[in-house]
Amino acid sequence: MNWLKRLILLLCMVTALAVVNGCGDNEGPGEKLGKQFDQAVDHAKDKMDELGDQAKDTYDDMKDKAKDAMDN
Repeated sequence: MNWLKRLILLLCMVTALAVVNGCGDNEGPGEKLGKQFDQAVDHAKDKMDELGDQAKDTYDDMKDKAKDAMDN
């Protein structure tokens, strides 16, 4: 039974070492490409939000002008 506990402890230590070793800061080409893609998507989202805001503002202006024209 003592050997089983040692085996389990050894397996836990090897697993912990593998996990810690796999969490390095080294960025491969896939990671860099992923970051560039994320930045491009964020940039596109920001531009779409700006366009949406401009469209809403234009619609509100046109609605106000049409209301003013109807009141006169």
